[in-house]
Amino acid sequence: MQTIDLEDFDKVDLRVGTIIQVENFEKARKPAYKIWVDLGEELGVKKSSAQVTHWYTPERLIGRQVICVCNFKPRQIADFMSEILITGFTAAEGGIILASVERPVPNGSKLH
Repeated sequence: MQTIDLEDFDKVDLRVGTIIQVENFEKARKPAYKIWVDLGEELGVKKSSAQVTHWYTPERLIGRQVICVCNFKPRQIADFMSEILITGFTAAEGGIILASVERPVPNGSKLH
């Protein structure tokens, strides 16, 4: 495993936000959703493409707080511009389990 300095970690802007809208992403190569996340007053609403269809329906995602990387360059995915990366872990059974918080925190809060 490669090690990094604290300064390297500090460059990654990890924040919590609440999912406010989800749509099926029909043009994605692999099953995915278009997801809009409210990241608070400073960052506003950002969108992401996420391959989380294995464990989550759109209805189960609305209102869920997720941890996002907010300072990656935007990435074009088919006809959709993904502005953030919603983080998660690969489950033993396959699919992605979203990274989240134990208790509700204000949208836009930074991970320390």
